[in-house]
Amino acid sequence: MTTPNDHLTHFDAAGQAHMVDVGAKDDTHRVAVAAGTIRMQPATLDLVKSGTAKKGDVLGVARIAAIMAAKRTSDLIPLCHPLALTRVTVDFEVDEANSSVHCRAQVELKGKTGVEMEALTAVQVGLLTIYDMCKAVDRGMVMTDIRVLEKHGGKSGDWTAQV
Repeated sequence: MTTPNDHLTHFDAAGQAHMVDVGAKDDTHRVAVAAGTIRMQPATLDLVKSGTAKKGDVLGVARIAAIMAAKRTSDLIPLCHPLALTRVTVDFEVDEANSSVHCRAQVELKGKTGVEMEALTAVQVGLLTIYDMCKAVDRGMVMTDIRVLEKHGGKSGDWTAQV
């Protein structure tokens, strides 16, 4: 919910887009956790679990892609700052009951700006990589529920999603 004091930080007083000036901010330890899910046919999930998909170890490749994406977020999102990330972890959980794979990324740094965009980018690219590697057998996969779960550090403090 917005309040009268809320404003979009990526626009100046004239309404022009700009990169937020974080130069005066203190370096703090910052962490963001994001998650998302890709749903697929049970037979596709069996290929992912077995590691016998035509293109190889789907989750291993998706993990590397997600980490690389977190590091390249500023190349993809126009107003993101390039960041020297200190840690990126990406975990996948196979959910047989829902024929899904859940992705969770945690991104950290000691710096002047948060890492929510990097965590979200990691999750989305990890899921996209699963799609790419499995699309030959299942074009109907659906990526869903991509969101920030929590963030820590910085002037605005800690935040946790109401799940």
